[in-house]
Amino acid sequence: MTATSTSLDGAKLREVLGHYPTGVVLVTGTAADGERLAMIVGTFTSVSLEPALVAFLPMRSSGTFARLRECESLCINILSGDQEEVCRTIVARREDKFRDLDWFPSPSGDPVLAGSVAWLDVRLTDTIEAGDHWIAMCTVRDMAIHNPVSPLIFFQRGYGTFIMPSLVARIDDGIIGAVQSAAVARNDLQELADGIHCEVALLTAVNCNELAAVAAAAGPGINVGDGLADRVPMVPPIGDTYMAYAPQAEQEAWFSHTRGAPEEFVRICRERLELCREQGYLIALLPDEDVATAYSDFYTAARMYGSGLVTPEQQRQLEQRLQNSVVDYSPHELVPEATYHPGSIVVPLRDSAGEMTLTLRVSQLPAVASGAQIQEWIRAALATAARISDRLAAGVPG
Repeated sequence: MTATSTSLDGAKLREVLGHYPTGVVLVTGTAADGERLAMIVGTFTSVSLEPALVAFLPMRSSGTFARLRECESLCINILSGDQEEVCRTIVARREDKFRDLDWFPSPSGDPVLAGSVAWLDVRLTDTIEAGDHWIAMCTVRDMAIHNPVSPLIFFQRGYGTFIMPSLVARIDDGIIGAVQSAAVARNDLQELADGIHCEVALLTAVNCNELAAVAAAAGPGINVGDGLADRVPMVPPIGDTYMAYAPQAEQEAWFSHTRGAPEEFVRICRERLELCREQGYLIALLPDEDVATAYSDFYTAARMYGSGLVTPEQQRQLEQRLQNSVVDYSPHELVPEATYHPGSIVVPLRDSAGEMTLTLRVSQLPAVASGAQIQEWIRAALATAARISDRLAAGVPG
């Protein structure tokens, strides 16, 4: 037998193995005193069909698994791709892990989390010591598919899910109405772009995770290709005009992308949602230095996303680029006589169904402008957004 090397770099090993995805499951049980136990495990596998065996690998240091070993039965919940926040909630709680969560009992009485892809009612039959983990071998007694959707996976230190081409196609179908509606806006967009000498785009929320450009216009000397990609991720600060009117749950999911970000950045993002609801628009300014390259991190992140599906590691890089951007998103009261470097003006507007899913974005503005000039551009953008909203509501061609 070949001796096992003890000189491997643990961090390197974690990085290498992180490029192989593993399934995420919730193992539940009921203690002798009636307490409902729960543990998230990132390594679960099938072992045998005859007999029916599965296994999961908990840390040897896990106090929860020490208690689960004493349970008469266990239930393995295969989590769905949209249960990441539930997963994090269970991990964060030390007790009463199922508080405010929807669940039902397995045939043996252990918790099955509502919305899970499937559950397996098992008995722990063997526990094998394996380095810093246990291999917990289980016999399957009963099972069922509860919610046949894409499962939650752990990959490159982040949670994610499978996205098949057919799912992407269905997402594309969801913006067909917005693309068709955008036809009524093209003349207004071009008029605004020509009047300011800038780029003007109409964006739609594909879902709570993504924005897509459905129409764009460029003023004299402006190249649309220098701006945003056709698709951009809905992560702070992108998408604030949509999130300002979104349900609370979607807002908190949006803010979950700011984990590890500076508190000042998170505070500004929250203030922008409130400000958008109050005044109906938002602006961003550029610093006095590096005006020409201020948006480089922003656009690089957007194009990284627009190039295709990103891995969790790329998603973290993308979010970090946005959080480290030198663009000033903090609220400003423009002084008419003062001079500024305008970055963008964004205005939310209603789609043909009356929902706040559209955003008018004015960018690639003149490098230097007075507060009075920017206020005039804001008025023009608001008027343009109002005209487009009215036409969409009435179904009138542009």
